[in-house]
Amino acid sequence: MENGATTSTITIKGILSLLMESISEEEEAKRVISLGMGDPTLYSCFRTTQVSLQAVSDSLLSNKFHGYSPTVGLPQARRAIAEYLSRDLPYKLSLDDVFITSGCTQAIDVALSMLARPRANILLPRPGFPIYELCAKFRHLEVRYVDLLPENGWEIDLDAVESLADENTVALVVINPGNPCGNVYSYQHLMKIAETAKKLGFLVIADEVYGHLAFGSKPFVPMGVFGSIVPVLTLGSLSKRWIVPGWRLGWFVTTDPSGSFKDPKIIERFKKYFDILGGPATFIQAAVPTILEQTDESFFKKTLNSLKNSSDICCDWIKEIPCIDSSHRPEGSMAMMVKLNLSLLEDVSDDIDFCFKLAREESVILLPGTAVGLKNWLRITFAADAPSIEEAFKRIKCFYLRHAKTQYPTL
Repeated sequence: MENGATTSTITIKGILSLLMESISEEEEAKRVISLGMGDPTLYSCFRTTQVSLQAVSDSLLSNKFHGYSPTVGLPQARRAIAEYLSRDLPYKLSLDDVFITSGCTQAIDVALSMLARPRANILLPRPGFPIYELCAKFRHLEVRYVDLLPENGWEIDLDAVESLADENTVALVVINPGNPCGNVYSYQHLMKIAETAKKLGFLVIADEVYGHLAFGSKPFVPMGVFGSIVPVLTLGSLSKRWIVPGWRLGWFVTTDPSGSFKDPKIIERFKKYFDILGGPATFIQAAVPTILEQTDESFFKKTLNSLKNSSDICCDWIKEIPCIDSSHRPEGSMAMMVKLNLSLLEDVSDDIDFCFKLAREESVILLPGTAVGLKNWLRITFAADAPSIEEAFKRIKCFYLRHAKTQYPTL
């Protein structure tokens, strides 16, 4: 990788920072357009609700929430999250099932820390979210990658799961709606995942940070629906659906009606681990009940319409640029994967080279697929306004034309 970085030492934020730094001062005169970071707040068309803003303001100005919260979270916030998640489940969660975290990233760390033990391994999707690998390495968990199948809508290769799992496998991570692929899993596929996990004897970590951000033909189905088949740890946050990633309000939830996590020793271990963590600001937690209960459905519909429109613009432009291709139209989340055809480019060696040259020449930032586990692919984030996406793809097309291989007529 350029600039001395390697895929084992770089994070998404790290490589995006390197790409930004690579833009020359001359090119800075051209507006930088980033379709690399999954932060919708960078664009004015994505803003949170007035309900959320008022709830946080009221909480802060009440002078009731300036002190420490319980390490597992404020009871009223935990109860509200339990009720919110229970709307889509065939059973009811209680506040005791919910632990509040500093964003979904901390929930990932908690889940992997609780499962770590000598010789344990975990199954991670590829492509996926690299924080899982990073956390696993810190916890001495062996990582085994399960490929997602682009030809099948990025479904999990369950045959590979069966061949990779053994008696030391502790969990399979399922990201739905999918980051980085923009897929949404069907009820049938999720049930097969649950049945496979039950048969092989491990639990499922359901990363649902993009929960309900589904705008295709398939509705979002929480993995917790299948909690009676296999124990599920559900991870989520306000970040994406409410467009407030900087508020760092996440959750770690035991969606497990069979009670596998009800053992007092397990609960005590959870609580002790949370004693050493720092959760979200108390006044943010206090605003959660109002945010979850009073946000109007029209806000969610507007967000979904914006994401659908943005993803459609991306797909239309991709057809105009021969060196990139997407066989799967996004159905959810805020990102998609496109395949890079290097055989059509004269002087581009791989996806990383493509992204650095694109940044330097056109001031457009895309994420190399290598960063999420898929070499010579690109992740494009479409949580942006339509004019920015249009301009970005115009520049990408110019870049392609500049670097396209010369086609000589055959004699």
